[in-house]
Amino acid sequence: MAKSSSDDLRKDSIHRSMSVMLGDKGIDHYPLNKPYSVCVSKVPVTVERLPYVPKPGDPLQDPGTVRANLAVSNEAPDGTTQEFWAANHTDKTTLQQHCLYFDQDQDGIISLRDTYTAVRKWGWSILLSLIVVAVIHGGLSYPTQRGWLPDPFFGIRIDNIHKAKHGSDSTTYDNEGRYRPQAFEDLFAKYDLRAEGGLDASDLIRALSGQRLLGDVFGSLAAAFEWLAVYLLIWPGDGLLRKDDVRRVFDGSIFEQKEQEYEASRRGHKKLNML
Repeated sequence: MAKSSSDDLRKDSIHRSMSVMLGDKGIDHYPLNKPYSVCVSKVPVTVERLPYVPKPGDPLQDPGTVRANLAVSNEAPDGTTQEFWAANHTDKTTLQQHCLYFDQDQDGIISLRDTYTAVRKWGWSILLSLIVVAVIHGGLSYPTQRGWLPDPFFGIRIDNIHKAKHGSDSTTYDNEGRYRPQAFEDLFAKYDLRAEGGLDASDLIRALSGQRLLGDVFGSLAAAFEWLAVYLLIWPGDGLLRKDDVRRVFDGSIFEQKEQEYEASRRGHKKLNML
């Protein structure tokens, strides 16, 4: 009953806010001064989950057009510029960039050892790392192979990683591994209801529910596992996964940073223990 009451209050608040913003035109005419509407008042879910609507002067240009090798947003229209990440990875799709950190020996194939080594560098425990290895390679190895035969060593081929894309996700990657800015912005427009600039645990639960496709058990479980892994990686002190951190997960540029942060923290603890 408490959850239902909370949801009703949230829906009423959304409707009131939209009514104030649109005035006499009503909810069926949003955005204003456009020949179309992104919501229908008699279909509440379209009002509750408003997509991102570009505004004049927004830094992000053409959000509906995919980026082959850039993870962009309104706040980062040029992608990741730290350490020249975007400039140094123009020969890889955004999804391939996401996987590069896990290919520890840079041979184009992510082995079981590669993944284990990669996540251990974030400070994850042996047990958690083994679970991650089993889930990732158990689910993604076979689709990325070049033929019908599976890899007995469960390697994941980065050149075919687009074949491992699953359903019930945010749809930020397209089926070729490119990055869809509109889908990324939609994720936060729809589920960051308090406009905090990020997603907390309750937002993520709503997102997982909202993106779930009928009968897609594998995709739903994979999406839940991925968001849990992202949360464990970033581990925000205030519980909020900030938008730019999530964006940098999509292009993989945050992974090495987290490794460096853990290493610095570990060295700091060692120094304290020596005092």
